[in-house]
Amino acid sequence: LYEAVSTGRKHQGMEHWLPLFHDHLDTVFDYLPEAVITIDYLAEDARDARLTMIEDYYRARKDAPEEGALAAPRYKPLPPERFFLGAADWDRVLADRAVRDFTGFQAPDGDAVSDAGGKHGRDFAPERTQPDANVFDAVREHINGLRASGKRVLVACYSLGSRERLEGVLRDHDVTGLTAVEHWAELEPANADVAGIAVLPLEHGFESSDKAVISEQDILGDRLTRRARRTRRAENFLTETASLAAGDIVVHKDHGIGRFEGLKTIDAVGAPHDCLHLTYLGGDKLYVPVENIDVLSRYSSDLSSVQLDKLGGSGWQARKSKLKERIRDMADQLIAIAAARELKSIEPLPPPEGLYEEFSARFPYQETDDQHRAIGDAVDDMASGKLMDRLICGDVGFGKTEVALRAAFIAAMGGKQVAVVTPTTLLARQHTKTFTERFAGLPLEIRQLSRLVPAKQAAETREGLANGRVDIVIGTHALLSKNIRFKNLCLLMIDEEQHFGVAHKERLKRLKGDIHVLTLTATPIPRTLQLALSGVRDLSLIATPPIDRLAVRTFVLPFDPLMVREAILREHFRGGQSFYVCPRIADLDDASAFLREQIPEVKVAVAHGRMPPGEIDDVMTVFYDGVYDVLLSTTIIESGLDIPTVNTLIIHRADMYGLAQLYQLRGRIGRAKLRGYAYLTVPPERTLTENAEKRLRVLQTLDTLGAGF
Repeated sequence: LYEAVSTGRKHQGMEHWLPLFHDHLDTVFDYLPEAVITIDYLAEDARDARLTMIEDYYRARKDAPEEGALAAPRYKPLPPERFFLGAADWDRVLADRAVRDFTGFQAPDGDAVSDAGGKHGRDFAPERTQPDANVFDAVREHINGLRASGKRVLVACYSLGSRERLEGVLRDHDVTGLTAVEHWAELEPANADVAGIAVLPLEHGFESSDKAVISEQDILGDRLTRRARRTRRAENFLTETASLAAGDIVVHKDHGIGRFEGLKTIDAVGAPHDCLHLTYLGGDKLYVPVENIDVLSRYSSDLSSVQLDKLGGSGWQARKSKLKERIRDMADQLIAIAAARELKSIEPLPPPEGLYEEFSARFPYQETDDQHRAIGDAVDDMASGKLMDRLICGDVGFGKTEVALRAAFIAAMGGKQVAVVTPTTLLARQHTKTFTERFAGLPLEIRQLSRLVPAKQAAETREGLANGRVDIVIGTHALLSKNIRFKNLCLLMIDEEQHFGVAHKERLKRLKGDIHVLTLTATPIPRTLQLALSGVRDLSLIATPPIDRLAVRTFVLPFDPLMVREAILREHFRGGQSFYVCPRIADLDDASAFLREQIPEVKVAVAHGRMPPGEIDDVMTVFYDGVYDVLLSTTIIESGLDIPTVNTLIIHRADMYGLAQLYQLRGRIGRAKLRGYAYLTVPPERTLTENAEKRLRVLQTLDTLGAGF
């Protein structure tokens, strides 16, 4: 930068240091000394707000730490007055100029006031809400009245398709003289009784002394549309090799483990052909045509201990045969278990008439189509007299918990016990709160069992499960311990199954021998998904987002204190809360000091897994109640937390997380009608590993495509 300033050559980012590159900076006023200046309504308020923000940015850059774990990129800002006109400079420039202020409000008549004569057009909302009124008849009468008063009329539509539809409907309702036009100039020379209809995407119409514009939204109301999904086309097979680099280990379906050396063009039958060059043990070579790339897969195990196969040897085929035999044995066991469950008949559990409808009406939202279908699947399974084993797979925040609530209601009101197993204490706490609120007033005992629960209360819960007094229990791995006994367990619900280890799943197998099982997850492990897709387990997909749900915007960027400050303050000023997530407990002290020093305007609470249970519970309670603006935590918030007021997420050292973790963490925000923003920060001066870069790129791709899972 110093050399660029000295020599006067261009430099990347030079706009941040322009006063150093030029003797003086001119404004638009200097280029147009005689021009009339027009100022929109509230322009000066916007100017003051922008100058305040610029000063705030400058201070944040100037005071940012340059050392430590949360150091900012090196940046030497220049004072704002070197760049921008201040309020006093602005007033001085305008003092000797001809200035016109625009306002949308009525002003007293006088020499200094000119009325443009425009006003808001007619809105047909009253006719839309009246059952005995026809909005298009009202439009016809209004157009006729406008033409009778000598005004030229134009109907503005959003698109060509909507213009054709609206034109046809208006003609059917006897609107005469309607003519499709491309722009206003085509309408002016036409007869006075002609009304134009054009593509002009205005939200609202307007009227002046001789013109009237009626918008499509004035007639039909707000446009509630959904973007058309992009159709995915098959990519050229050559692009598949972009994910492979020379030296990568790959597996050929027929020849086993080899090393990818790159693309090579060889002559085949007298013509050049692109092939993937693979090498095997002993230097043997294999050329795979690019159109057959589907026979290759990336080797996913530890590369340090990999042993290449001998091309044409019997080792690979022997390993394949042995593995197929093991898979066959596992499949036999799974099928035997599934067959036994399928053949077993149990007491049907239909939903109680009247009470079930009343319970469903407590749901404060409108069920989506997929959610309604998933609920129906679970209800039908429980009423069929057969054991249910269903996977509810849906994106975070798409309403899987409501499916669990409906199923739990049917089982508990039928005199049976329900167990809900969660991977974390915070999720168990949240589910307990949700279940208690939804089942309020019903003769059911709901208990929580986790390390957040005092020992005496936990002992009472275990006793209540054994004698049948507890109807619904929600807990963590504590529910899987050997000292837990159920009197009449009927329904087991597993939330976020991917977080449970092998030992826990063995215990779950013993629990679910002859009971209904409902599994909820947004990121299923491959084995679970395969069982569902192959038909061993039933599958219900919830792919439709709730009404008014906005996709979370995801940004991957170097850590920048100014960006973090701006993001958290933006959320704070719109009345929301934020999550600040660190990968390790050791990072929390530095992050807490950074938040206190750089963003003193917000209150910060800290939570992590090594805190005493009572302290975690107290922190989460006050955060739920909105006492704190930011929750600084580790990944304990990853699973299932639902706090609608939290819509900004800052992830520190995002390169240290797995893809599923990042996806689940991002799912903690954007669960209300407000837009959620996720900022995945990485060290500013450190090169990311290839795998970390791929994970972050995949997450951004999912965000762009709006994929569910």
